[in-house]
Amino acid sequence: MPSLTQQMFAKRDAKEAANHDKEGIMREKRSFAQETCIRSMGKAMQQTGMLYPGCRVGVAVSGGVDSFVMLKCLRLRQGIVPFPFEIFAIHLNPGFDPANHEPLVTWLAQNGIPGHVEITDYGLQGHSEANQRNSACFRCAWLRRRRLFELCREYHLTHLAIGHNAEDLVSTFFLNLCRNGRVEGMSMSEPFFGGSLQVIRPLMLVEKRTIRAAARKWELPVWSNPCPSAGHTSRSSMEETLHTLYGVTDNARRCIFNGLTRWQLDKDRISAQEDAKIGPEQAN
Repeated sequence: MPSLTQQMFAKRDAKEAANHDKEGIMREKRSFAQETCIRSMGKAMQQTGMLYPGCRVGVAVSGGVDSFVMLKCLRLRQGIVPFPFEIFAIHLNPGFDPANHEPLVTWLAQNGIPGHVEITDYGLQGHSEANQRNSACFRCAWLRRRRLFELCREYHLTHLAIGHNAEDLVSTFFLNLCRNGRVEGMSMSEPFFGGSLQVIRPLMLVEKRTIRAAARKWELPVWSNPCPSAGHTSRSSMEETLHTLYGVTDNARRCIFNGLTRWQLDKDRISAQEDAKIGPEQAN
């Protein structure tokens, strides 16, 4: 096993942080893209009962635009929701560039967000000779998810937030349909390990282009993905295939995105209400 680098970031006093966030939210003049990300996240959180008072949310941050905007929006929503919840950033460096996470370390310290940064060899394992007969992405993703679950347990986190967006939902839906014959998307909020951990995807209602625009406006220090397989995954291949479907009518893309995000949101909302045995007006 390679040596691990772990860096922890001190928490600010919870009350001071909440007051600081609320003041910042009132002062900040946001663009349409920024507002869309924050409000759409709030809609997903509220309608699926995603969070609750006192929950501890581990935020998986890869350094890409989706996870960074998710972290930023969760930080802002701490000053919006009427109850306290904690966020804890988790970054697992895949090993291609052991130093490229340094901008994240600085940003977390500047924003008073605690976190765990760890250098792994997961990406190198995936692309190794020993794994040539298997998918590099599958191996790396499996190792990464297993470690994320371990860290959630070690830090007593109740939630794990992942930065999937609307494009990810659409491509996953069609992958499941075309490859497995299943009508299935990706849940915005689903329990794992008997309910001891809730995996959430709070940006699922937001399109990639909106997320990119918000990241630029916030000047988030995102970095490019050094993985050799970046842009050559099953999901990216499906996204290319879908461009043909989007050309059927002038508004086909918009109709597909609207229909599938509404369908997934309705499905998750009903599931949350049935699990909690509460009405929609009581869902957080």
